[in-house]
Amino acid sequence: MKLTFTLPAELSVTQPASPSAATLEVNIDQLVIAGWAGRDPEAIMHHISELEALGVPRPSAVPLFYRVAANQLTQNKTVEVIGSASSGEAEVFIFTHQGELYVSLASDHTDRELESHSVALSKQLCVKPVATTAWRMSDVAEHWDQLILRAWIKEDGEYRLYQQGPLSTLREPGDLLSRYLNQGALPANGLGMTCGTVAAIGGIRPATEFRMELVDERLGRSISHAYQSLELPVVA
Repeated sequence: MKLTFTLPAELSVTQPASPSAATLEVNIDQLVIAGWAGRDPEAIMHHISELEALGVPRPSAVPLFYRVAANQLTQNKTVEVIGSASSGEAEVFIFTHQGELYVSLASDHTDRELESHSVALSKQLCVKPVATTAWRMSDVAEHWDQLILRAWIKEDGEYRLYQQGPLSTLREPGDLLSRYLNQGALPANGLGMTCGTVAAIGGIRPATEFRMELVDERLGRSISHAYQSLELPVVA
């Protein structure tokens, strides 16, 4: 899947005078959703128990890596979903390109009804919105834990804070990649991974409008993205 990212000018990979100096054209051919990616084992087990009570199957491993078709990635501002039971989840999105690791933002949009039958299928059913801005991992690696993930959903006509937390609560990308690759070499191109999420404030619930951001207070910048879900009818 081809994605286009804008880099901050100071992170340009070509000459400043080039029209495409701050643009990356990236092909993702391997998409991985890292689930159960929190650092606190007790908190993970508590969350697993909560979801089990709702009928969501217990994961076979923690963390767990779900392969999803790469063509499920989209940078559109509108996505189509089946029915009204799906919801977004803000997650850091990392990807490899020309031997380097980059950071962006994605929503692991998931069908919550199907999730009680199969987590893997629920993730495959929904497209994954991705932001259009990226940073070099090397520019944020030293203060990774200080980055902040946030999301809002639109309820009763106004946006309400839905998720918020520092990345210190989640496993580091290097840890996730090492586990997924089983200590193997990181591909130079084409690998994309979402790196887990923070808890939903007030509980997981659907919303047709979703906003998210990744904030780097040390460097004074952020990556943001917003999208709207259009519901398709459920026909028996």
